[in-house]
Amino acid sequence: MSIQAINVRNQFRGKIKAIIEGPVVSELDVETPAGIVTSVITTRSIRDLNLVIGTEVVALVKATEVSIAKL
Repeated sequence: MSIQAINVRNQFRGKIKAIIEGPVVSELDVETPAGIVTSVITTRSIRDLNLVIGTEVVALVKATEVSIAKL
């Protein structure tokens, strides 16, 4: 399977730096040129996609809300 086109504009190419695996969901840290992007996905998806530390991935960010706090 290869992706021909996608409409998500916020795409960050990087490599998996860390995986914190849980029984149902897991946390992935992806190291990108813009910094670390963290994703929470199902542990089943990690296994199905054969994701391990060092795997090259694209983090696709689709957000409907961004919160801002004054410092």
